[in-house]
Amino acid sequence: MQLITNGPNMNFRWPRRIVILHWVSAFTVIGMFASGLWMVDLTYYSDWYKTAPHWHKSVGLLLFAITALRLMARAATSRPPSFGNTVEKTLSHVGHALLYTLMIALFISGYLISTADGRAIDVFNWFSVPAFGELFENQEVIAGDAHFYIAWSLIVLSTIHVIAALKHHFLSKDDTLKQMLRLR
Repeated sequence: MQLITNGPNMNFRWPRRIVILHWVSAFTVIGMFASGLWMVDLTYYSDWYKTAPHWHKSVGLLLFAITALRLMARAATSRPPSFGNTVEKTLSHVGHALLYTLMIALFISGYLISTADGRAIDVFNWFSVPAFGELFENQEVIAGDAHFYIAWSLIVLSTIHVIAALKHHFLSKDDTLKQMLRLR
């Protein structure tokens, strides 16, 4: 970890792997949310009716792997200095924990939807993730509802995350946003 004093702020830089995984995750979550909204309106006669869910599941499972890598990389990396008052620091920690919790809950609910019929999930025709089948009554419906609300919660919290980063950059004038924009 490289810390350089720069006036009142510490000039911390996240390692390249953390920054890349962050931005790949961010853009993938946005794309997955948009594709999910689009998919629910597909009709049986649409050319995308079977293809879109296949891609959505495949990308979702790759995002799960990326999230696991992010959590491991984050656990192995020193945290940057926190900026802001005690309330802001607490909200930051809670917000990050909630972002990861929502992503994991989204993966679990997606898995439960996709495997309720007992079929494995085929990931880009590379490999298959085995299914446990229906673990509880109405699994597909319950998990589908959960997936919908968790996805919206993740997007709302991600929006708050972006607003907080912009607040730090433009109002507080600290290095919070810069930490995720610079590679070392």
